[in-house]
Amino acid sequence: MTNDIKVHFVGAGPGAKDLITVRGMNLLKNSDLVIYAGSLVNPELLEYAGNAEILNSAYMTLEEVIETIKRAVDEGKDVVRLHTGDQSIYGAVKEQMDALDSLSVSYDSCPGVSACFGAAASLNLEYTLPGVSQSLIITRTSGKTKVPEKETIESFASHNATMAVYLSSSLLDKLSKELTDGGYREDTPAAIIYKATWPDEEKYLCTVKTLHETAIKHNITKTALILVGDVIGTVNYERSRLYAEDFSTEFRKAKR
Repeated sequence: MTNDIKVHFVGAGPGAKDLITVRGMNLLKNSDLVIYAGSLVNPELLEYAGNAEILNSAYMTLEEVIETIKRAVDEGKDVVRLHTGDQSIYGAVKEQMDALDSLSVSYDSCPGVSACFGAAASLNLEYTLPGVSQSLIITRTSGKTKVPEKETIESFASHNATMAVYLSSSLLDKLSKELTDGGYREDTPAAIIYKATWPDEEKYLCTVKTLHETAIKHNITKTALILVGDVIGTVNYERSRLYAEDFSTEFRKAKR
């Protein structure tokens, strides 16, 4: 990071107050102004900001956010733009950065832990099991924000890889059909994680077929991540070659 940069885009992490990065926490502690992403960011994180001015971007337009940042920078203030998870995933940060570029306002980014990794930790899950799946697809169902035709759920489902589906908890009936139409079995393991790592987190194991009824049963309509794939709860996988006795690495010779 450059010391003369006054604007910092910070990933707040998945929810838990102590899952922000150390760098992100320190940027909050040194901030004069924090503009945070409404109900998506755990308000406990704002405690790190001390006496900084706090604004909720849920009540602001893009233009108002940019005007506020520019005014603060002109006054010599340090600004944190606090986004949920990691801002590079569904963070709507590019349009903010472009606007700041047009005003010659410098900024940097501090990464955060995305919800899919918080969800994996909550389930003690490994997304990439040898012999099961070696890929993680991060995507969303097409809704108010359309998904490009080449990135439909059906097209991704054809790979049968592990999938983390964001911003789709109100469309689970549609999602289940798209997943099975694309190639997942109806009994493919799935999980719904509501507010992963937050104090009020809820998590439910189900199948692709029962996603919708599971959400209805537990009254989940938003702020949930959907995980799909055979890595969820599987016991049939291959052990990693990395620690095998007959496998040599730069640091260890094979023992047989």
